[in-house]
Amino acid sequence: MSKFKVPTAYTILLIIVIITAALTWLIPAGQYDHLADGEPIPGTYHLTEANEQGIGDVLLASFEGFYDAVDIALFILIVGGFLGVVMKTGAIHAGISNVIRKLNGREKRLIPILMILFGLGGTTFGMWEETIAFFPLLIPIFIAAGYDSLVAVAVILLGAGMGTLASTVNPFATGIASGFANISMGDGILVRLAMLVILEAIAIWFVMAYAARIKKDPSRSYVADTMGKHQKLLLELNDDQKSGEEVILTRSQKWTLTLFALTFLMMIYAVIPFEEIGVPFLPTLGWWFPELSALFFTAAIIIGLCARLKEEELTDSFVNGAADLLGVAFIIAISRGITVIMNQGLITDTILHWGESFLTGVGSITFSFFIYLIYLVLSVFIPSTSGLATLSIPIMAPLGDFAGVGRDIVITAFQSASGLINLITPTSAVIMGALTLGRIPYNQWFKFSWKFLIYVFLISIGIIMLFTIIF
Repeated sequence: MSKFKVPTAYTILLIIVIITAALTWLIPAGQYDHLADGEPIPGTYHLTEANEQGIGDVLLASFEGFYDAVDIALFILIVGGFLGVVMKTGAIHAGISNVIRKLNGREKRLIPILMILFGLGGTTFGMWEETIAFFPLLIPIFIAAGYDSLVAVAVILLGAGMGTLASTVNPFATGIASGFANISMGDGILVRLAMLVILEAIAIWFVMAYAARIKKDPSRSYVADTMGKHQKLLLELNDDQKSGEEVILTRSQKWTLTLFALTFLMMIYAVIPFEEIGVPFLPTLGWWFPELSALFFTAAIIIGLCARLKEEELTDSFVNGAADLLGVAFIIAISRGITVIMNQGLITDTILHWGESFLTGVGSITFSFFIYLIYLVLSVFIPSTSGLATLSIPIMAPLGDFAGVGRDIVITAFQSASGLINLITPTSAVIMGALTLGRIPYNQWFKFSWKFLIYVFLISIGIIMLFTIIF
């Protein structure tokens, strides 16, 4: 009898689209009245005529999702082209060989350093979708250091994930939610800081423990059977190490790596809303995916010219690099299709209304506990933190007043539950895209992370309930 094989990310997401469409036949259709900016008006929920989603809607959902996500999908393809040009110069290969040689057994130091940096990005400006650009860069480095692709993916996802989960001044989660709740973004910052420090420390310990275990015994890797797909890189780097000769970076390659680093630094700077996080002396550029796509496209051309690539070499390497990330763009399109089905089927507001009805009249501790659980459910269907804040906070925050729970606690419950779910749900385009890039089956990511996510659940909900009692 053949052993069951877990479906690919594409199939998993298509199954979820079909299940969501089926739910539109079972869940009553309903809507809130909305203000001009899309904010729902509490107490205005009403049933509407059903709009069940059929086979045709399922087939169209992913295409409509692609239209909705065309900005991030194009950004990913441009980043792929940029990386293709950089790889063509040989600078990355030579740079990795030099890094591994210089670390000489101290590679584990990369884990806490990078996770703290990604955590800071997550907590300050909601670094999440932007992490997609870092996976193709860091996966080869960690594989060359003797780890597996899962370590690299975990460093980025859990590092940035703990930051977004405990967003302190993230304008796309805390800022939007605070605005809808009519409170300052600084309200509740102490509880979020405590959550950030504790959870980031646990995440670093968790990843370092796994990395040490597979470094000692590679057969214990969760992705040992897929590491053969990285075999070409491993053989090249092993040949460099066995030869005993230092790989010398040419002047052209040094310039390439410098421009490469500056491009990523520029990306990070350009998306940080300095004015909103209280740093007015630095100008806020406010760039998003169109501007970032232009940045990487321009950088690819400049690097190609500096490396003296021929016109055909430059264009071919760019197109081939973009093709390598085409699968990730498809993942994003299919995952957005789930939201399209829910909105067209008019069940998003109904699910939100059920949560509103359930929480009415409960005590403060019970309210804190169940608001967290409700946001866990809502986050599966609405993985966008800004979208979830817009839909739910105007309704949930006032309910906290009647239960004696501060609105800052409601916001903390919202963003921590959303952050937790976005680390595991297949409806998250970032998760499924990252796993595709790392060639990690979804079930192996689940096996790797489920214990850690239980720790995060217990600690985060414990902190929320503790601060509910104190304040």
